[in-house]
Amino acid sequence: MKFITLCLLLINVQMMAVYGADRDSLMSALHQAMESSSKFDQQKLQTIQSLQSTLAGSTSLSPLAKYGLYLQLFNEYKSFKYDSAYAYARKLEAAAAQTKDPSLIIYARIKLGFTLVSSGLFKETFDSLNTLNAAGTPDSVRAEFYSLMGRYYYDLGDFDNDGNYTLAYNKKGSAYIDSALTLYPSNSFQYWYFKGLQLVKDGNLDDASENFKKIIHSPDLSPHQLALVASTLSDIYIRKAEFDTAIDLLISASIADIQSSTKETSAMLNLAELLFKTGDVRNASIYIERAMQDAVFYGARQRKIQAGAILPIIEDEKIATVEGQRKALIGYASIVTLLLLALVVLSVIIYRQVQKLRLAQDIISKAHAHTQEINHQLVEANKIKEEYIGYFFNVNSDYFTKVEKFKKAIEQKILDRKFDDIRFLAGNINLKKEKEDLLQHFDKVFLKLFPHFVADFNTLFKPEDQVKLKDEELLNTDLRIFALIRMGINDNEKIAKILEYSVNTIYTYKTRIKNRSLVDNDEFEDRVMQIRTL
Repeated sequence: MKFITLCLLLINVQMMAVYGADRDSLMSALHQAMESSSKFDQQKLQTIQSLQSTLAGSTSLSPLAKYGLYLQLFNEYKSFKYDSAYAYARKLEAAAAQTKDPSLIIYARIKLGFTLVSSGLFKETFDSLNTLNAAGTPDSVRAEFYSLMGRYYYDLGDFDNDGNYTLAYNKKGSAYIDSALTLYPSNSFQYWYFKGLQLVKDGNLDDASENFKKIIHSPDLSPHQLALVASTLSDIYIRKAEFDTAIDLLISASIADIQSSTKETSAMLNLAELLFKTGDVRNASIYIERAMQDAVFYGARQRKIQAGAILPIIEDEKIATVEGQRKALIGYASIVTLLLLALVVLSVIIYRQVQKLRLAQDIISKAHAHTQEINHQLVEANKIKEEYIGYFFNVNSDYFTKVEKFKKAIEQKILDRKFDDIRFLAGNINLKKEKEDLLQHFDKVFLKLFPHFVADFNTLFKPEDQVKLKDEELLNTDLRIFALIRMGINDNEKIAKILEYSVNTIYTYKTRIKNRSLVDNDEFEDRVMQIRTL
């Protein structure tokens, strides 16, 4: 899915180049395509491997069936790798000879000629095609023959790049293209492409430009077709000195070539040359090296020669640029060194001042933290004091009310001389229940102040050693001891008196609880004191 998404992204960027887009986006898309080129190549190799497996797995194929498979393999290799394309063109010839069909034999020779001209073997191409007589073959075969001959002469003229011979070669090429155009359907890509190419070679740049613009706006172009049109159209803009548009089109063509795994291509080579001329040496160097790699991979001799002619010039410019940068860097380094020495002196002075400030800041920070802690303790103490003062008055008020009721009841019984009832009233006073109620009130007030006390207290123990409360139990003796400690009551004698235990019992409780905890005994009470109020 990622690979398919990448393909769609690159196609969109190609169309952006056609309709107009910023250069950075196009460059970014080209670099992304170059990084992913191995994936496109792998896709082509998988197709090739599938065809080869079909061919190897069938031992009783007819010559015509072999011809079909050889033709498919040739088409995969024709712009991908010369050696393999040449080998399958030869096998295609052999299979065509077995069928004894003149049209297939001629068509196989045309494919061989395409391979030869693509690899820059112009003499061999001429020797192979010059004796070929396509008369009597289907229109499609003759059209391809004439267009191939036209391309042969056009490529030969471009390779020679001579004022005399190039014109003669272009004239011969255009004559063959005229013949091809009479055979191609007028609505086909081949017709409009070769018509535009002929106009370029004949010098009719405006007409050629309009012709290619019509083609390039077609939504059903394959990546290879888009590369052909964009590359040829860029040549028109180069001749018109409209280099920005030409560069955008060459970027688009280069992306399309990578997508279609086309190694026999001039788009990347022309892009590198044009970028070099416009001053972008860095990218020109990247693209000329890529163009050389593609030419070597395919085996295109003319492309290797063309790239080899440009590569040293670009590299020399890179070296000159680097040398200039080196000299400038030395000058900058001298200035920077002097500034650095001054900076070192200033740094030492500043460092000493910073150390003094840091020391003062540490003192202030510690004092501030200590003050904050004291403030927190004061706030906490005030909260505890307020809560327990209220609790004290409420409890005392309740006790005063009870005592008053008890006093009145006693007085009444004395007046009525009901002394047995006095004994009954005294016997109904449940001091144990009163003590439990007192502790229950304490628990409620304490947990109101420290609602997370039980949970925080249990974090000091392993799960199996944590305090487990019974149903409806707020605190137990273990928790009350340390709740009182958290309230600031540290004296074992006072704790024992409040809870009505002996001092030894309180000590035993505390020791047993500390021994089960995860922290040292000496630190345990400090950790308890760190439990915060709400």
